[in-house]
Amino acid sequence: MSSGGLVLHGRDWLQGRPFLLMGIVNVTPDSFSDGGRFLDPSAAVAHGLSLAAEGADLLDLGAESSRPGSDPVPEEEELRRLLPVVRGLRQALPEVPLSVDTTKAAVAEAALDAGADMVNDISAGTFDPAMIPLCARRGVPLVLMHMRGRPKTMQEAPRYTDAVAEVREELEARTRAAEAAGLGPGTLVLDPGIGFGKRPADNLALLRDLPALASLGYPLLVGASRKSLVGALTGAPVDGRLPGSLAFHVAALLGGARIFRVHDVAAHRQALLCAAALLPFRAAP
Repeated sequence: MSSGGLVLHGRDWLQGRPFLLMGIVNVTPDSFSDGGRFLDPSAAVAHGLSLAAEGADLLDLGAESSRPGSDPVPEEEELRRLLPVVRGLRQALPEVPLSVDTTKAAVAEAALDAGADMVNDISAGTFDPAMIPLCARRGVPLVLMHMRGRPKTMQEAPRYTDAVAEVREELEARTRAAEAAGLGPGTLVLDPGIGFGKRPADNLALLRDLPALASLGYPLLVGASRKSLVGALTGAPVDGRLPGSLAFHVAALLGGARIFRVHDVAAHRQALLCAAALLPFRAAP
């Protein structure tokens, strides 16, 4: 079981809980699952409120799509989309932690100033060298996700000899960089990056062997929700991938993951509560 905790609003949100659900709020016109539905700030805020009502423990707000083939968004546009949603949800949900999904330190800092509590960086701080020092200076948690390449080209020809060993090694290097900057227990979360520069076989290997990543000593976040891996295995379209998403996340919980980034909060809460009752540290009600 991974350790390290996740300190938000002055307390460890993982203590005494088998898992946390991170509800996805995409403020984008082109995200793979719900692109454009929540681009309007009022629609995005309403969606965040709905996810919280379903039982989301925290919300992840992103204004730049990272789907395969996507183009980067200029900083000014990302801020224009994102900040009204951060402010609106902070006012409406003062107790719910808000994560900002960005690779740009300037965007992250503006979002933190507007009320966000943590940063989710798909590049693990490699796209912007100011990101890790920013989070260390502000004392906010940072999710370090594994990815090779950039969203525009990451799926063109990904290659691994041993996906688990290589992802572990690369995540460990980013973890050491974050620790050197002053981040550590309570402020670091690791994400294997399902679907980011990986073939289906690589994704499956990582999901099978999550304990190898949990051994790095920090909580694991897994986000397989509605991803192409489910489609590759089942042929299901994006809006029909909930059963496969639930299966992968239940397996990930049993493998040591603690945080799940999901579109469908209510269904995941039920499935993961039942799965958690099988874990040795979780007594059934």
